Amino acid sequence: MIRAVVCDFGGVLTTSLHDAFKAWERESGIALEHLGQAMVTLHDREGAHPLYELECGRITEASFHERLGAQMSADLGRPVDMSGFTETYFRHLHPNEELLAHLGGLRARGVPMALLTNNVREWEPRWRAMLPVDELFDVVVDSAYVGMRKPDEEIYRLTCERFGHDPQACLFVDDFAHNCDAAKAVGLTPVWHRGDTAATIATIDALLLPDA
Repeated sequence: MIRAVVCDFGGVLTTSLHDAFKAWERESGIALEHLGQAMVTLHDREGAHPLYELECGRITEASFHERLGAQMSADLGRPVDMSGFTETYFRHLHPNEELLAHLGGLRARGVPMALLTNNVREWEPRWRAMLPVDELFDVVVDSAYVGMRKPDEEIYRLTCERFGHDPQACLFVDDFAHNCDAAKAVGLTPVWHRGDTAATIATIDALLLPDA
């Protein structure tokens, strides 16, 4: 029986990550395609994806910005400064109040909750300030502190182990289909959040409270 919830942070408990990236594109004047291409170039040259390295805590935020800025400067033939990225990103990222309120209601009814996020070590004070983390979640698993990230199946197993619930007892809510697929392979029941909070809530309730 499903009795617990594992939830993603960005794009689920917040507004769309894409919207935050688009805000940086508007304010910086640099197309997201250039950002993506720079990451591909760095991956091909160094053998590791810079975003994945950042989210696994193997490089710092400052190093990530410096390397991406240098690569885009070379690609575009003009200086690119990434130092304002984080400020812009979080200024345009907002809590999903409707879903947070619903999860709070489930928590009050005794439903255990865990947070599983691909994140950046230096961002922890910012994202924790956006929602009642300690009041809502029994366990927080942050990729930057455990050295692995979704969709690595091992991070789901680690989360369930720390949570104290078998995968088969857990829902998993995420905004990326490939993360949901990996969770399903481990035994969790995925709920793919596609931006429609009402639909996500209805799906959670149907799976978690089938007799309600």
